[in-house]
Amino acid sequence: MLDIKFLEENREYAIKQLNKRNADFTKIINDILKENAERKLTISKLETLKSEKNKLTKSISELMRNKDVSGVNKVKSEVEKSSKTIGTLEGTLKKIEFSLNEKLISVPNIPNKDIPIGVNEEQNIEVRKYNEEGNVSRETPHWDIATKLGLVDFGIGPKLSGSRFLVYTGKGSKMVRALADILLNHHTNNGYREMFVPVIVNPEAMYGTGQLPKFGDDAYKLENGQYLIPTSEVPLSNIYANEFIDEKLLPIKLTAFTQCFRKESGSAGRDTKGMIRLHQFNKVELVKMTRPEDSMKELELMVGDAEAILKLFKLPYRVVELCSGDIGFSSLKTYDLEVWFPEQNKYREISSCSNCGDFQAMNMKTKFKNSEGKAQYVHTLNGSGVAIDRLFAAILENYFDGEKLVLPDVLKPYFNNEKFIK
Repeated sequence: MLDIKFLEENREYAIKQLNKRNADFTKIINDILKENAERKLTISKLETLKSEKNKLTKSISELMRNKDVSGVNKVKSEVEKSSKTIGTLEGTLKKIEFSLNEKLISVPNIPNKDIPIGVNEEQNIEVRKYNEEGNVSRETPHWDIATKLGLVDFGIGPKLSGSRFLVYTGKGSKMVRALADILLNHHTNNGYREMFVPVIVNPEAMYGTGQLPKFGDDAYKLENGQYLIPTSEVPLSNIYANEFIDEKLLPIKLTAFTQCFRKESGSAGRDTKGMIRLHQFNKVELVKMTRPEDSMKELELMVGDAEAILKLFKLPYRVVELCSGDIGFSSLKTYDLEVWFPEQNKYREISSCSNCGDFQAMNMKTKFKNSEGKAQYVHTLNGSGVAIDRLFAAILENYFDGEKLVLPDVLKPYFNNEKFIK
């Protein structure tokens, strides 16, 4: 969530930047600041009343020593009256704080000051391209290739679990395992610490990274109130919830391979075929905890780490910076990596790398002490390193020659150095 002190000191700037998200945040920010002023005033009244009550309580002993029964009774009456007033104010404070928190968690992060202005993904800014000469067009979609080669069974998934589920079979299953291994090996060799985390988390963890309440409709909620993870960003980031991190450990770099789960409730009719938009999918995630002054530099490095995966497979791709209308709820700056899909004759997202500033850290209460001994919130970053099902699909479309799948060099050792799958 946003820092109220920052909003108080930078109200106009905050509103101006938030409004670039194609919505008017003026009223809610003003309401937040008004309620925060009420909160402060209520706290001040409570502190004054409690101080006065303490003085009255202490005076009872002296009155009793002087055997002033009348005075004792009078003071006790005043103490009782003060206690009731304090109780009422404490109830009022709880209501104010609850309302304030509900408003705060509904407001997205403030975009960075240089964010490109736009309404949707059409206004995202292309930063660079790689292997553009490989942008060929082909007629065979990845789902037909996967079926022809016996790599994926698109019928068993719906039979077992419903639409947008699939089953990898034979060499397809082996390829998913190989891809996860290649990605994890690459990232751990670049300083990320590999973790193997639960795919079920408590609601506090979902609130911590900003998945709730904004994306509650997309999340799989269990009967006991826990959630299936939409990305391993959630458990990885929350490892440090409610903790002080030793500054010497920053930046912390973590990676994990997990299955992820999303209802995709807002994507009806989109990508119903194939492996692009699934309810259960595979992903290697990257997460960083950094000093505030280092987070933008670390974002660029994270993008490079994700790009290196696509270069390993020699896939054509481009990097785009997301505009104000497309950037995610918790992010202040995001780059997407989009890989080339020959059958669709277009680039499709395969990784999204975001700097969330202190937005998530404030939710999770994750801090460090700087060199001056002052407590500060860390900055958190996350990115796909990369989405495995989409990587699988991109390999199929870019490496299928019409009869067989030409294996990328990096995959050959996992298939007895065979050159093809046919």
